[in-house]
Amino acid sequence: MKTITVALSTFLFVSINITSCKQETKTENNIPVEETVVKIKSEDLTYDSDTAKLVGFVSYNENAKEKLPVILIVHEWWGLNDYAKNRAKQLADLGYLAFAIDMYGDGQTADNPGDAQKLATPFYQNPVGANARVQAALTKIKSLAQADTNKIMAIGYCFGGSMVLNAAKGGLNLNGVVSFHGGLAGLTPEKGKTIADVLVCHGAADQFVPATDVAKFKTQMDSVGASYKFIEYADATHAFTNPDATENGKKFNIPIAYNEKADKASWKDMLAFFEKVLKK
Repeated sequence: MKTITVALSTFLFVSINITSCKQETKTENNIPVEETVVKIKSEDLTYDSDTAKLVGFVSYNENAKEKLPVILIVHEWWGLNDYAKNRAKQLADLGYLAFAIDMYGDGQTADNPGDAQKLATPFYQNPVGANARVQAALTKIKSLAQADTNKIMAIGYCFGGSMVLNAAKGGLNLNGVVSFHGGLAGLTPEKGKTIADVLVCHGAADQFVPATDVAKFKTQMDSVGASYKFIEYADATHAFTNPDATENGKKFNIPIAYNEKADKASWKDMLAFFEKVLKK
């Protein structure tokens, strides 16, 4: 009798523990709904443009069951460093297929303003050539099976902000672009060609972008009926979204600094912009 009692107790204990270890399955109208475990995959992605070998960085949820909206990310003048890659990972966590692109080729980066300027200047001087680099990245990412080729946005920081604005002005096939503390000069928008929606996140204290550039940009965009929104963030300087900006500003004696409030606000504004544009 004692043996039977012990066996029964053991059976009940095991049964209870097996039940308690089971994961709860979400249901909808009493029908089990299979949950997808998010697993972010991040890796280098090599592609070509003209004579250059480009090394970008892609990040996405490899367990996603549906195609993912694409976000191209264009780096600062420092090149494709950890800052742009971390932004890609952030966007992947939010459900996007994020591709931090390589504008300079061979993954080149700079650690001082002199070298950064040498790398960036050819693209400022030749915006059509710069657009060819963005187009190469666009073509590459559209070839991935995970990409929703009908939903593609581009964002850029400083140098990258200028590049994505030129991409929009130049008529690249993008749903929308977001510039963070980017330069506003470059290509002149054309009616019927500048079709992407545009969001400009601009630091009100940015000493690299004069008020005349702001006024000219708005006038040009208005003249062609472009769809754009221009937001200024109080007390924000150039590079206000990058936590390393304050240290770099002091190190190289340039007027840049991180502004946490403006960084968070502009990121929120970007996400709202994505939601609005991608629903069209």
